[in-house]
Amino acid sequence: MTDKMRIGVVLMNLGGPTHENNVRTFLRNLFKDEDIIKLGGGTAQNLFANVISKFRAPSVAEDYKEINGCPNGCTGNKHCFNRQNKEVSTCCSPINGLTEAQRRGLEKYFKKILPEHEVKVYTCMRYWLPFADQIMDDMVEDGITHTVLMPLYPQFSWTTTGSSFRDWENTLKEKFPNGEKPWKEFHVKNYYKNEAYLGAINDRIDEALGEMDEETRRKTHLIFSAHGTPLLEVRSGDPYTVEIKETMEAVMERREEKNSYWLGFQSKVGPQKWTQPNTEELVKRHLEYGIKNFLMVPIAFVTDHIETLYELGVELVEDLEEEGFEFESLKVMKGLNDHPGFIQALAEETLNSLKHEISPDAVQWDHVEITRKKEVTT
Repeated sequence: MTDKMRIGVVLMNLGGPTHENNVRTFLRNLFKDEDIIKLGGGTAQNLFANVISKFRAPSVAEDYKEINGCPNGCTGNKHCFNRQNKEVSTCCSPINGLTEAQRRGLEKYFKKILPEHEVKVYTCMRYWLPFADQIMDDMVEDGITHTVLMPLYPQFSWTTTGSSFRDWENTLKEKFPNGEKPWKEFHVKNYYKNEAYLGAINDRIDEALGEMDEETRRKTHLIFSAHGTPLLEVRSGDPYTVEIKETMEAVMERREEKNSYWLGFQSKVGPQKWTQPNTEELVKRHLEYGIKNFLMVPIAFVTDHIETLYELGVELVEDLEEEGFEFESLKVMKGLNDHPGFIQALAEETLNSLKHEISPDAVQWDHVEITRKKEVTT
């Protein structure tokens, strides 16, 4: 390969509001997405998005204030208005700063293992900045020749990875109407059986259990929780739910101590039937059977944000207490965030997608500590 090869790794995430005044815009972008809310696009979709975002924005803003990710100043990327204006926000999603930490961690990792090539890592959010067009401008300015789209969704769904890929493609057509983009492009579809990724989840589980006394740890049930999907998506062939279950089983197969474990689905929106059981209902069912100790394991989320910190860490507890349920402990596992094993997994999957472009001899794995490095069984 030529010395002029410049690699751009694009970390794709959903994003989150960075200020109270953009919560409504964030929600409108979310509900306009035809891959999530299937209203056929056009006027009907836009009307729905405008109405529902206006209705929900005030309460959602209060939720974000409770888990504000930047209480001491912006920790997000260079495109964040708070960083540019040196403003401290009281209503910023933690996903912004945590994804930026993942970006920095991965770029630093590549400097160690791939010293012969320049690797730049970018963050591309789906529903709030930085958007795809901004990142493409950055990549053009940086002279990127090879691009890897790396979704921060280990399991594939048309509503997450698929939506991000489609948005990227649509932006490419607008940015380069002649079809001649300045880089070769590669896509990572999923990586839920990557050993370093599975090891990182188990490390986080062990960290959480390690903070309990022995008796509590022995009585604790693991409740894996994933973002639910409409059953229509499952029946249409979306592989997400199957891959979530396979992820959970792969995690548990690698554990020496076998706590009882269960899978629930959260974050239901709208009147459609969604994947079951609902996480909150699953916990209630356990409580009714006399089980009172839980570790919530957010299995489909690689950054802590509203679904983990608020829905599981705050809302679930408040709802149970309001309904009179009594429990001894309900702990939420820390997200993967910039766990070294997860950063390694992202690097491995990036390099795997570039295996025909980069010589294996150029990768210097001996420069870093390898986490659970072994062949993946499928």
